[in-house]
Amino acid sequence: MSTEDDDLSMWDEALSEQADAKEQGEKEGEAEAVELDELQEETDSLSGDEKRKLDAILDIPVTISMEVGRSHISIRNLLQLNQGSVVELDRVAGEALDVLVNGTLIAHGEVVVVNDKFGIRLTDVISQVERIKKLK
Repeated sequence: MSTEDDDLSMWDEALSEQADAKEQGEKEGEAEAVELDELQEETDSLSGDEKRKLDAILDIPVTISMEVGRSHISIRNLLQLNQGSVVELDRVAGEALDVLVNGTLIAHGEVVVVNDKFGIRLTDVISQVERIKKLK
């Protein structure tokens, strides 16, 4: 088995764990994630022109980033930082990370490591209504 096959196998395991966690979350009353199949079913009812417009939107690149925490320091302290310096963040160890898309908070998640690669498992997705409220 090649390294690429090993990577795929490890990601498959992580996705399986995610599905198990999703099932557990549904049992606990958490919001259900929208599956890609459901999105596909909804787009099947669109006209050709509507599909073209949706495809144009779906191809727009966005920047997704995960924020571990923040810290406010003076420029004096910033200039004194060097290799080995430690910067205290506003979060405690184990607290969920913020998931940002183009700088807008959309979810919280936890770090996962699969075969020496980092990923993030979403634990809470911010509702569309809450995101709109934050824009005001």
